Amino acid sequence: MLHRKLHLLLIAGCGITAPLMAQEKDHKKDTLGTPRALGEIVVSASRKPVTLDNVPSSVTVISRKTLENDMTVNTDVTDILAREVPGLAPGTQTNSNVGQSLRGRSVLIMIDGVPQSTPLRNGEVDMRSIDPSVLERVEVLKGATAIYGNGATGGLINYITVTPKEDKILSGKTMINATGSLTSIKNSVGGRLNQVLQGKYKKFDYVVSGVAEQTGEFKDAKGKLVGPNYSLGETDSYNAFAKIGYQVNSRQRIQLMYNYYRSQQNSNYTLVNGDIAKGIPASGVLGKPAGVPTGPRGNQTLHLEYQADSLIGGTSLSADAYYESRDDIFYVSFGRFEGGDGQSHTIDKKKGLRLMFTSPLSNKPAFNGTLSYGADLLNNVTSQPLVDGRIWVPEMNMLNYAPFAETQWSLWQNLILKAGVRVEKVRVSVDDYTTLQLTNANGTVSAPSIAVKGGDLDYTATLFNAGIRYNRLPAFMPYFSFSQGFSVSDVGLALRDAKVNDIKKINTEAVLVNNYELGFVSEHKKLRFELSGFISTSKLGADMIFDPNTDLFNVSRTPERIYGFEASAQYQLLHNLDISASYSFVEGKADTAKTGGSYNVYLNGRRIAPPKVTGSIAYRPLPALEVRLQYMGVNGRNRFEKNAKGVYNGNEGKVSAYNLVNLNASYKVAPRTLLTLGIDNLFNEDYFPARSQWFMQPGFYSKGKGASFNVGIAVNY
Repeated sequence: MLHRKLHLLLIAGCGITAPLMAQEKDHKKDTLGTPRALGEIVVSASRKPVTLDNVPSSVTVISRKTLENDMTVNTDVTDILAREVPGLAPGTQTNSNVGQSLRGRSVLIMIDGVPQSTPLRNGEVDMRSIDPSVLERVEVLKGATAIYGNGATGGLINYITVTPKEDKILSGKTMINATGSLTSIKNSVGGRLNQVLQGKYKKFDYVVSGVAEQTGEFKDAKGKLVGPNYSLGETDSYNAFAKIGYQVNSRQRIQLMYNYYRSQQNSNYTLVNGDIAKGIPASGVLGKPAGVPTGPRGNQTLHLEYQADSLIGGTSLSADAYYESRDDIFYVSFGRFEGGDGQSHTIDKKKGLRLMFTSPLSNKPAFNGTLSYGADLLNNVTSQPLVDGRIWVPEMNMLNYAPFAETQWSLWQNLILKAGVRVEKVRVSVDDYTTLQLTNANGTVSAPSIAVKGGDLDYTATLFNAGIRYNRLPAFMPYFSFSQGFSVSDVGLALRDAKVNDIKKINTEAVLVNNYELGFVSEHKKLRFELSGFISTSKLGADMIFDPNTDLFNVSRTPERIYGFEASAQYQLLHNLDISASYSFVEGKADTAKTGGSYNVYLNGRRIAPPKVTGSIAYRPLPALEVRLQYMGVNGRNRFEKNAKGVYNGNEGKVSAYNLVNLNASYKVAPRTLLTLGIDNLFNEDYFPARSQWFMQPGFYSKGKGASFNVGIAVNY
């Protein structure tokens, strides 16, 4: 029984807890941004550099070139990730990534290995934590993992920030963009300014970047206003980034990084709810919205790293310390709190220390092995009060200590073996608190106010992982891994919905996920193909189930099984023409009878995304001109019946298929000047995003953006 135990495990081949840093063995960039061979990309997945072909699990790496191409269309990182990562659910086109799961489970977001997610009270707004302009690449590790602790039951997404590329004392880049709707230009025009300075001087190097962006009104395919509730239309975003490094000597380096991100909506419209039964989308009327602006109010990350190589006996050391703070503002809930309105925000602060040594065990070509070992310390404080000061979720103070060890072996240069163990000790402390009285749509009390006695929740667990990969034949390189991940099942949600007077009586057991993955990679000349299948199970679930009697969502703690597969291919058809495609499928069921094997009820849309198809064509007809078409098709999903009122319950709505095509082009008018053009939704598809369809909430029943443009100029100096 996993009573009050946090279960952590490292995904086989993905390391223990450290910044996932990626770099190319050589620094030659592919003109079209084609995926490099597996041996060409280095991923520090164990706090030491390893090539991708030494990782026995599915990994997606989004290169800097791909990010730059996608940003010529739009800079919403949730949309970029949805298009580039098989297995990740479609984006929501809002400030929230609710329902944007990875393989049907929650994903942990990080910046250079520093956790941004708030699993103690998962508000699902963590993907928009940084502007993509300061990213060198994005690493996505799929399947349950606990490399950085709580929350990665579906995998993790690590935003790797830029480092200086030139040896000059000072160089820079200025980018200016204008955006707007192609279906109704009125009030839709926005702008963006991005300034980057970087350089190297003796043993120092630095990067400084600033971004300011303002979007206009979002218009749908018919030129009408997209529903303003949590929309990215009329949003002001700012990102300040700085990184400075000092190369002590050839074996030691110190680096300090800081990032500040703010993205808040300042709309001129108040929400008009949609009518789901009649297919009428949400819209807005001129007027000042209630409450304060929604979105990240000011998220900060500070990260200090120290690396030392070739110490005594060839041992290397990696040590880092970090601080992270978040303040995310949610929308106003009318009439919900004690018979009145209320607007909540999550406040989260993390402080962490991490230390790891890596020692060689054998350096023989046919028998090469290393051992990584160390410990992590994390203090995480999270709460969710209302903006007016009322306490909805009390402050939760978590202290987490975790020693670990992992070994990796390369036998005869082709057989890769990995295994690890980690011991987790966690304490979550909560003071006495009183829940807020909640009311439903007709004003009756749905949850009375209760005085709850606080205390400590203690969790202890020892976990393991294993993985194997065989690379003898490039045409067939199979891998298999077993990994575990955990989530504390959103303790904050359980505390705010308490119906008992003592937290010891609240079900706060951790969700332990067992993940099994089998796949292979095939490379032949200019073709690369990968296919992977997975199954993940958990004895406790975390599904949000809608109760039509109270108009509230409750957490279901029933056993779950999720399964699926992903396929992707890239092919260089000509020296200047690349094509790629992917398909991902995921499905999941819950054992509501808790029989131990009869998974009889489908998981809802908040967890399980419809099948997704992607494709792209990149063509360079002239040395100075590059054109790219990108396609994403979201298939339908219909697993539930309508209720007695003739509509679907929340999170269970039918999803109808839609197809989106983007176009981006760049032309180098001078050696250091680049003009860009991007068109989002090229064929002006009239559709509701998947989240709008399955969510079944009138305020979020919004159309997707119609055709829109993004024109820009970038000057290097």
